[in-house]
Amino acid sequence: MLVSAKQNLVTPLPKRPGEDPTTEAAAGLQSAMAQALQNNVQSQTTQVQESATQQATQQVSEATKISDNVDEAFAKTRVNLQAVNAPLPDDVKDRIKDGSATAEFKDYMSKTPEQRLRDSILKEMGLTQEEVDQMPPEKQEAIGEEIAQRMQDKAEIAKAEKAQQSGDKDKAQVVDKFLASL
Repeated sequence: MLVSAKQNLVTPLPKRPGEDPTTEAAAGLQSAMAQALQNNVQSQTTQVQESATQQATQQVSEATKISDNVDEAFAKTRVNLQAVNAPLPDDVKDRIKDGSATAEFKDYMSKTPEQRLRDSILKEMGLTQEEVDQMPPEKQEAIGEEIAQRMQDKAEIAKAEKAQQSGDKDKAQVVDKFLASL
């Protein structure tokens, strides 16, 4: 028997897909890893989208609240403006005459200081000039004397306060001079 010393070298032919179990296992693992990675990316994307959606919803909610507050303030202002332009009740009109604070102020400022003082004294007494004019002459005279007496008292009080303030200034000057000399 003859034995050949030559070794037969056999070159394996390339295998078709599906014939090599190792390649098939590697391809399966690779596709499983790719699928897991894709699922992970999708879940993270979904979480980010949900977070962004929640944040956007909160911002819209806050903007809606602000808008509602602005609308409410506008409505209140409009109601107040309508109330200002609404006609005044008769009892209020009687108190403020023609219904204008400006007119009342102008009327007050057109009076002399003596007239203002007389009106304030009448108010303290709970009377108005119209009520005094409707009284009999004896009562008008008595009220006139009372008003004159009160005006004189108020003038004396004002003089005393002025003298006290000037006395306080003089005392302050003396104290300042004393302290400066120390």
